[in-house]
Amino acid sequence: MCNLTRMILSLIFLAVSLNAQEVYATFTVEAQKSANLAFTSSGTVNHVFVDVSTEVKEGDVLASLQNDDLKAALNIAITALRYAKKEYDRQLKVKQLVDAAKLDSYAFKYENAKAQVAYQQALLDKTVLKAPFDGVIFNKSVEVGDVVSGAMIRTVLKIQSRHKRKLILEIDQKYWKELKVGQTFNYSIDGDSQKYSGKISKIYPFADSGNRKIRAEVQTKDVVPGLFGDGTIMTTEK
Repeated sequence: MCNLTRMILSLIFLAVSLNAQEVYATFTVEAQKSANLAFTSSGTVNHVFVDVSTEVKEGDVLASLQNDDLKAALNIAITALRYAKKEYDRQLKVKQLVDAAKLDSYAFKYENAKAQVAYQQALLDKTVLKAPFDGVIFNKSVEVGDVVSGAMIRTVLKIQSRHKRKLILEIDQKYWKELKVGQTFNYSIDGDSQKYSGKISKIYPFADSGNRKIRAEVQTKDVVPGLFGDGTIMTTEK
């Protein structure tokens, strides 16, 4: 009985092996998240708080422009709002004695003061560069004293996810029917003798007309972005 079981399992394995097809693919390594950061406001760089390889958390301040004038403008707007609110609240207490049009004018001044605070805050926020997600700085092209222009936006910092990576696979378009999410990709990275394995997590819904390739993604981590390699996708013929 034991021999019969082994025979059946061997036949099943043989059948699967005969149907299995190895599809060759090349890949490059990219960070799961990557962003080019730039100021959208004009001014002189006042502080740079990071350098290449600095690890940051989402919301951390990375750099800022000289913004004393905008801080002063925001304080003026906040003061104007405080007094506009006091006057509006005072008029509301006696609104039965106040002409409706006059009351509306106080309401307008109050709402306009709120809008001015929001506007000045937005201008100030544009002078501060913050991390959009947890990651590591991998390129820095700004120093204190540099002048930046909101009209000619240029990248000053580049950030990428710290550990999460993705392999961008390129596969001959003739295999488009065989590719499925979840298929195993066995691969090696150039310069590394170790063998790796992962699962296809995404298949791009188009073929590149220039090189006749279809792209797919495999998730991994702690691999240097920019490296490349190749491997085979294990598919099953239907």
